[in-house]
Amino acid sequence: MASKGRAVLGIGGFVLLWQVAVVGLRIPVYILPSPLVIVFDAAAKWHGLLNAAFYTAQPMVLGFLIAVVAGVLIALGIAFSPTAQSIAYPLLVFLQIVPKIAVAPLFIIWFGFGLTPKVLLVFFLSFFPIVVAAITAFRSIEPEIMELARSTGAGRLRIFRMVQLPHALPALFGGFKVAAALAATAAVVAEFVASDRGLGYLLMSFNGNLDTPGSFAAILVLSVLGLALYGLVELLEAWALPWHVSHRRATETGHI
Repeated sequence: MASKGRAVLGIGGFVLLWQVAVVGLRIPVYILPSPLVIVFDAAAKWHGLLNAAFYTAQPMVLGFLIAVVAGVLIALGIAFSPTAQSIAYPLLVFLQIVPKIAVAPLFIIWFGFGLTPKVLLVFFLSFFPIVVAAITAFRSIEPEIMELARSTGAGRLRIFRMVQLPHALPALFGGFKVAAALAATAAVVAEFVASDRGLGYLLMSFNGNLDTPGSFAAILVLSVLGLALYGLVELLEAWALPWHVSHRRATETGHI
């Protein structure tokens, strides 16, 4: 609780400093609105922002879930097959290097203006951290532990389920959290390219009309979406890994 309290105080202090600076320096609203102006503007536009958030959340969540499943499966193949590593891993690195914003218009040409190209863009931006984290996780187990597991007579599948997977979960969730943080960015970038709905569309519309408070309101809602997805992954991690040292330390710190 103490660490959470300090985090709230830090955020509150930043917002207060922002408010005081904008009012004290008399910064025009169209350049930098104060937090209170942003909140009031978001409240006035809440219906449109809520509908846009619901639309943006769909490709964000779908693309992230597909990235989780595909990323782990690809990592399994690469981690346990030297042949797959030599063929697939360089291709994955190349795909990651290609700028996603440059590929987005091609997705529109191939798949139209619906949900599919947005989901694909979220997937392509999110899956690489999962693959890298999963490969590292599956390969990082100590050889002595593997030898001990084999000496018990356990089969390959049982060793993976009882030894390798639990050992890999902390690193896997690290990749999931990075991907969750990227998913909101990918979703709004996809809407920048081609969309007539969503937070990305609203953001471009507000910017075009020099509605800076509206732009900040859209950014605020988008940030809340990203934080919600990230928080869900953290909750799932805490449920799946209550034994991990990171959660034990967090609990101990919270009681100080």
